[in-house]
Amino acid sequence: MKKPKVYIIGGGAASLFTAYFLSPECSITIFEKEKSIGQKFLVAGKGGFNITNTLTRLELAKKYTPFEFMKNSILNFDSNKTKELFNKLGIEIFVGTSGRVFVSKNLKPAKVLTKIKNVLKNQTVEVLTRSKFVGFDENKDLLIENNSKISTHNADYYIFALGGASWSVTGSDGKWRNSFEEIGIKTLPFEASNCGVNVKWKNNILHHYLGKPLKNIAIRSGNKVEKGEIVITEYGLEGTSIYPLVPKIRGQLKKGKAQISIDLKPNNSKESLLKKLKSKSVSSEVYKKELNVSNLEMALLKNYTSKDIFLDKAKFVEKIKSLQIEIISLRPIEEAISTVGGIATEELNNDFSLKKYPKIFTIGEMVNWDAPTGGFLLQGCFSMAATVAKSILKKF
Repeated sequence: MKKPKVYIIGGGAASLFTAYFLSPECSITIFEKEKSIGQKFLVAGKGGFNITNTLTRLELAKKYTPFEFMKNSILNFDSNKTKELFNKLGIEIFVGTSGRVFVSKNLKPAKVLTKIKNVLKNQTVEVLTRSKFVGFDENKDLLIENNSKISTHNADYYIFALGGASWSVTGSDGKWRNSFEEIGIKTLPFEASNCGVNVKWKNNILHHYLGKPLKNIAIRSGNKVEKGEIVITEYGLEGTSIYPLVPKIRGQLKKGKAQISIDLKPNNSKESLLKKLKSKSVSSEVYKKELNVSNLEMALLKNYTSKDIFLDKAKFVEKIKSLQIEIISLRPIEEAISTVGGIATEELNNDFSLKKYPKIFTIGEMVNWDAPTGGFLLQGCFSMAATVAKSILKKF
């Protein structure tokens, strides 16, 4: 029996693992517009190759939005399956801080990619580089540009993993949206996610505290709270504790103003802080000494506090527990770790095939889903790859 022909468009994480899952039973060709596959894999590996998280099943699925859209895919291929997969590939992994699962420090990203490439080669996966997807013909077959020539390519199934619009240096530019709009598929403009935020700082903050961290804090946006630390930058705030709040902040900005609330002492109640204030007088030095407030925290408090509040111990403690900072905007897409937007989720079936064209699947960051950093982004791609592969393998 002749193997089904499957074309995978794009050469990122979602693409490579879909090819891995399908290639024992299908004839696979990957079309990549860059000179080599896995460019974003190399970027993801800088500073530690975080592939997944120790959260499993439902707790893992809760990290994704829209939850109902991603839930089944995550439940069917969770972090345990990812760890098993990497072990099977001979790629050593370890658990780091905050439940993050990393590739061994002894393995450079390029070496990991080489291992995966070799596995795909052994499974007879064909890779065509410098081959750019430029649209569909009237039969919904692929139009691929190579060496300034456009040719048509027909397969049994097409899997698109073209990425979002972050890290354009790796080839993800989001320009494919027009091709899908032309065949009646709704797409959404790309927006930054997992990124810093812009804040209008006063000069004294920038002059004295640029690059300094706010540690052991809790940040709230709407009903979402994140504990950890953030860093003062020339444009605003950056850090892993601000990234998970970006969806909430983005939503607020669309409605008008956005702000976050910082609890500088999340492990202390207002009452316990007030009890620590033994001095009758009030001054910056008293607050810093008796409440263990850092110079940076005091500078922020004074910038966002009136004199009347500063002189009232109870009201000042309330500020410590809820320091309101206005967010002007999000950082540009080019600086974002990931993006939202792309293929609208209502266009897709549960197996990520297009409702209008069931032989076409779209996965990875080109679809409008979101997740925080910490291994969840790559895990989402692996789960989607497994879901598509399982669906296609059931068809024959």
